[in-house]
Amino acid sequence: MLRKVEFIVLIAFLGLTSAVYADQITLKNGDHLSGTVVKSDGKTLVLHTEFAGDVTIQFAAITQITTDKPLHVALSNGQTVVGPITTSDGKIEVAPNTGSPVETPKENVVAIRNDADQLAYEKALHPSLLEGWNGAANVGFSLTRGNSQTENLSLAFNAARATKADKLSLYTNAVYGTNQLATPSTTANTEAGGIRYDRNINPRMFGFVAADFSSNALQDLNLRSVGSVGFGYHAIKSDRTVLDFLAGGNFTDENYTVTNSTVTPPTTSKLVHNYGALTLGEELMHKLGKSTVVTENLYFYPDLTQTGEYRGTFDLGLVTKISKWLGWQNHFSDIYVSNPPEGTKQNDVVLTTGLSFSFSH
Repeated sequence: MLRKVEFIVLIAFLGLTSAVYADQITLKNGDHLSGTVVKSDGKTLVLHTEFAGDVTIQFAAITQITTDKPLHVALSNGQTVVGPITTSDGKIEVAPNTGSPVETPKENVVAIRNDADQLAYEKALHPSLLEGWNGAANVGFSLTRGNSQTENLSLAFNAARATKADKLSLYTNAVYGTNQLATPSTTANTEAGGIRYDRNINPRMFGFVAADFSSNALQDLNLRSVGSVGFGYHAIKSDRTVLDFLAGGNFTDENYTVTNSTVTPPTTSKLVHNYGALTLGEELMHKLGKSTVVTENLYFYPDLTQTGEYRGTFDLGLVTKISKWLGWQNHFSDIYVSNPPEGTKQNDVVLTTGLSFSFSH
């Protein structure tokens, strides 16, 4: 009988010890929760409990936190303090191993992380160049026979690698079309590609540097190279919508092949434009529901060398997911040049549709 009583007392003691040393959470309604604090983003807090697993709690609903083990507490002033947490009078106190305790209002807490989450966060700040990429490859093809004999192929590839501090973007696309009826001819032949690097200055502002290259055989454009630098502003930045405004400058180098058909045989020559221009732009990304994403970009490049001359581009895209990696894409593009070579049009409009194959690494 004595052994049985001793056993019960031992079990009760161990249970009491576990409760004493578990992290304690008190809510505004008076509820008390015990477990292990895993992480917080300043809006919610994740508490791991023995029987209910991970429980997510609204951070504003918490009146008291007491932790046993040290946690990494990131503050709004950029400081990160490591130590056990206690709260009193709406303030959080972190007691580091060395130095005086740090006390701050609860509203100044940006994040709370355990050792594992802190390690993952630090790794995310400095991933290797091959990590963190997301993107898609798009393909579209059309073929007609009978009264018409046309073939059209469109290819596109884009990828982006975003970290907490910066973003690297790559893109390339090509459209080729032919008409084999009567006199065979090329109806479309354009290629474009580029790279851009964004560096965050603060949560709203970023700087960017970019290089873009394009050619258009039907406009007699051999190559247009554009180097840009400037600043951007996140007017809207949420999980569903991102709206950016960009402003800066660029240097454009472009050369055309000009054909003189007034002489026999016709002769060709190079027309070269080199000029500095402004870079003004707007970029939008918006998620429609769970499966559809709309993107829209508008750029305007006024020539600073020849006042009144300019170039503009407009892109509108829609991708709807069919599965995790497969989607249906539609894309509209309009490129306008105010001073093309004589005999060519100012506008080039392209509409493509096809399949999108997404990837992540």
